[in-house]
Amino acid sequence: MATTPSGRQTDARDRDDEGRARNARPRDGLGRPLPYGAEGVARQPEGVVRTPEETVAEAQELLDAGRPFHAHEVFEDAWKSGPDEERALWRGLAQLAVGLTHAARGNVTGGARLLRRGAGAVEEWAASAAGRGRPYGMDLTGLTAWARQLAQDVEQDGSPVDARTRGPRLRG
Repeated sequence: MATTPSGRQTDARDRDDEGRARNARPRDGLGRPLPYGAEGVARQPEGVVRTPEETVAEAQELLDAGRPFHAHEVFEDAWKSGPDEERALWRGLAQLAVGLTHAARGNVTGGARLLRRGAGAVEEWAASAAGRGRPYGMDLTGLTAWARQLAQDVEQDGSPVDARTRGPRLRG
């Protein structure tokens, strides 16, 4: 608990306009919190409803910039706001982006695990959505192969990866 200048006890966590807890600390390009007052990168706004095509395009821009944590937030918005039949796809893509984030931060075990979990989720969704081909132009087969290969590389090397050069091409 913190105390306001008027002496009132408050919760010390950052809050948004609706009173929900939100960490306002600046973040680096991989989503790691920086000290208050440090210059971070702009965060993705939460809860944005985008078309699937906008989601893919914005996420790809962030991945190309080496910002997979932020791409994860874009996928998470699609997962939470999209149609029920596509939620597993967007959740799997978010897991891939978080897996790349962890791999770039040097978390070998977490990165490899999330890359494989995301690949499995995307692959499972693609199998259940037979006949859809390339949803929103995405190469799901290529994405799952990329994720599994990166997971293997991360485990073998043990070093952080460069998110900018090792990020996926969503549309192949």
